Amino acid sequence: MGRSTRGIHPDEGGSWQVDKIWRGTRFRQRGFASAGEAQAWLIKQLEELRTVTLHGARPKRTFDQAAAHYVTIFQDKVSIETETSWLKSVMPHIGHLQLNQVHDGTLAPYVAKRLAQGRSHKTVNSGLGIVRRILNLAAKSWRDENGMTWLEHAPAITMLPLVGHQREPQPLSWGQQRKLLPLLPDHLARMALFDLNTGVRDDVVCNLRWDWEIQVPELGISVFEVPREHVKGRRRPRVVVCNSVAQSIIESQRGKHEEFVFVWRRERVKNLDDAPLMPYRPIQTMHNTAWQRARREAGMPDLHVHDLRHTVGMRLREAGVPESTVADILWHSNASMTRHYSVAQLVELHAALEKIKEDSGRWNKSLATLRREHEEAKRVALEGESHPKSPKSHPAKKNGLALAELTR
Repeated sequence: MGRSTRGIHPDEGGSWQVDKIWRGTRFRQRGFASAGEAQAWLIKQLEELRTVTLHGARPKRTFDQAAAHYVTIFQDKVSIETETSWLKSVMPHIGHLQLNQVHDGTLAPYVAKRLAQGRSHKTVNSGLGIVRRILNLAAKSWRDENGMTWLEHAPAITMLPLVGHQREPQPLSWGQQRKLLPLLPDHLARMALFDLNTGVRDDVVCNLRWDWEIQVPELGISVFEVPREHVKGRRRPRVVVCNSVAQSIIESQRGKHEEFVFVWRRERVKNLDDAPLMPYRPIQTMHNTAWQRARREAGMPDLHVHDLRHTVGMRLREAGVPESTVADILWHSNASMTRHYSVAQLVELHAALEKIKEDSGRWNKSLATLRREHEEAKRVALEGESHPKSPKSHPAKKNGLALAELTR
């Protein structure tokens, strides 16, 4: 094994490493094929540091360093977990590059790979957007001990076009609802029906807890005060109001789990008199393999869980509910929204949700609904089915709401 000299040391595996401290700065790197390669790397690093120290030149920083700095200073940001996941997707392509080397050209392989993976333009733009944000901060806000910005100029990062590339919301018709829900396992059908009668997000349904429940004797229903940690934007708590259908689902869930409202367990398919094999457990997401299988069998392979929320908004508007009330129910930003709900406001929201608990055949249908009904009629005509067969219901439907309640 070779002799150590000038901060360059041989490794046990036959490679070489650098470990040297100069004027309080430590230089450390492994994996060099030879002592000469290690020495060349060290000389370059020392020269760059001398230039910065003597002449005030801007230090060279990698995007890796800038991204780590961003995550550190914005660690309390509401969306930091999401932004971190976007950074992880782009880091293999540009993390090793110096900040002045990050531009449209070096980002092109990232864009091409994400598109090849089937990611939407909006998703790809999310990754590009966080890169652009970091570069702008490096060029305008972040400064070193000499007062120099981390980057001289931030490049213009080109975003992908969204017009013509965005997926349109696909709210359910009542016919599609009657087709989808029986194909879902019992626990997931309850969650979907609850969503279709309250308009809340997937995260809220999955995390709904009994200690959030507040009884409203004047209405004979429950409301759930959702902490701001589970509200998009996390600005303040919000309230989930239950109509009669949602309330019946809540009642059917009582006693299953001491903390979570919506839970599941694997039920026995034989020896039904024996105790269950497992206790009830919380559900992480509604968008699971059971959801994907059911939507495929229902002929709606691109249906998103979030489309249930769009369905509620569409049905409320078709029922003539004022836009301000729709905004309150869907937790949209509204300047007139108060921080504390009165019973009178809860009565108003409950009355609005009661209007969408079943198919009333109202004449005030949206254009989107009319188009979907027209397309469905054409499909049935082409298949020569004047009376479509009822979908096969999921075998787990036995311990809860009647099928009519799930599909009406």
